[in-house]
Amino acid sequence: MKVILLTEVKKLGKKGDVVEVAEGYGRNYLIAKGLAVEATEGKLKELQQQKEAANRRKEKELQEARSLAEKLKNIELVLYGKGGENGKLFGAITSKDIAEALEKNYQIKIDKRKLDLKENIKALGVYTVEVKLHPEVTAKLKVAVKEEGRG
Repeated sequence: MKVILLTEVKKLGKKGDVVEVAEGYGRNYLIAKGLAVEATEGKLKELQQQKEAANRRKEKELQEARSLAEKLKNIELVLYGKGGENGKLFGAITSKDIAEALEKNYQIKIDKRKLDLKENIKALGVYTVEVKLHPEVTAKLKVAVKEEGRG
């Protein structure tokens, strides 16, 4: 008997997989527990359409991430902080500060967790921050930290 898995089943497959199982196992366990449905022609066609829609959605997300990466590549974000001696900052510039500045200055909304800041910026200067936009797309953003009042 062929069934389409609705959830991941250990040692059998992942959601959306079409697997061949014993008649009793399929009817009495998988279908009864709501883990699978019988693989009819209509259900197989529906599954194929869902997979195609998911692929289109993933491709669109990838294209959007690539275009955003191009935008970020050309941006030099300038942040100001209170400076002390030897180019040190009082406090630090965090990924949250960078995300807020991007949204405020460029209307680009990026989750602060996507900014790969090894540690908070604690000194004046120009830094390169990696932005993980998509599992396949990473952009580099230039962040210039300047002292308040000096520009």
